[in-house]
Amino acid sequence: MTGIVDAHHHIWRQADLPWLSGPMQPRIFGPYEPIRRDYSIDEYMDDLTGSNVVQSVYVQTNWAKDSFVDEVAWVERTANETGWPHAIVAFADVSVDDVRPQLDRLARYPLIRGVRMQLHWHENPLYRFAARSELCADPLIQRNIAHLADYGWSFELQVFAPQMRDAAGLAEACSKVTLILQHAGMLEDLSTRGRAMWREGMTRLAAHSNVVSKLSGLGTFIHRNDAAHIAEVVGETVAIFGAERCLFGSNFPIEKLWSDYRSLVEAYHAATRSLKADQRESIFRTTAMRVYRLGS
Repeated sequence: MTGIVDAHHHIWRQADLPWLSGPMQPRIFGPYEPIRRDYSIDEYMDDLTGSNVVQSVYVQTNWAKDSFVDEVAWVERTANETGWPHAIVAFADVSVDDVRPQLDRLARYPLIRGVRMQLHWHENPLYRFAARSELCADPLIQRNIAHLADYGWSFELQVFAPQMRDAAGLAEACSKVTLILQHAGMLEDLSTRGRAMWREGMTRLAAHSNVVSKLSGLGTFIHRNDAAHIAEVVGETVAIFGAERCLFGSNFPIEKLWSDYRSLVEAYHAATRSLKADQRESIFRTTAMRVYRLGS
């Protein structure tokens, strides 16, 4: 297999992140003392050793909202100095009356490929990020996300299974925007009912050709690198979306709480071993290259 593209990772400076630099707050991924520190591009590159990763995409890390441009400027400066990362997903507040002034400010940075504002809401406050569960159905948010088409940018869609019906409506309303489903739909309820709801929602989203699924963050709710769990989620997601609409992301350094990078990649390799070579190539390279417009 040719080199892997890591379509979802972070670097950060602790001082820029309220959730890292302030008092400890309960987080969806559990206790996080080991990552309450700077995570530099140098450490990320060390973590990649032996994994055959050749390109990467940085996804925003929730700096203070009014510092969204500062975050991009810092990451792009890092890229200019080191050659990594190769693309950036920025934050933009799509709940404002008109997001375009924010997008215009971001457009000065050549590495921008998309935007993320986390829309996931859950009955469990520990899992809740968004203010309301139905944000995907909000006409204002739909209109703002639709504006991304004018910039050639994607939107990183982060929702739970009960929100997927509304998310499918968002995909229809923003048909010219590629929606990248975070963490394969964030399967958190592993009961028979929970899995069925997730599967139904994933099928509903996959019916929209502008939605792709990112195979990332699968340790988020179980707090471990579980090869069997990864294989199950990856297998079902690929069956629903097709390999050509799936892409790998490490979610490092979050997953570093319970795994080293090479072991994580090996778990994904094991999960895709039964697929054809071109399908594995799609998951680990070509889908991300296409979606994030990466050079070869």
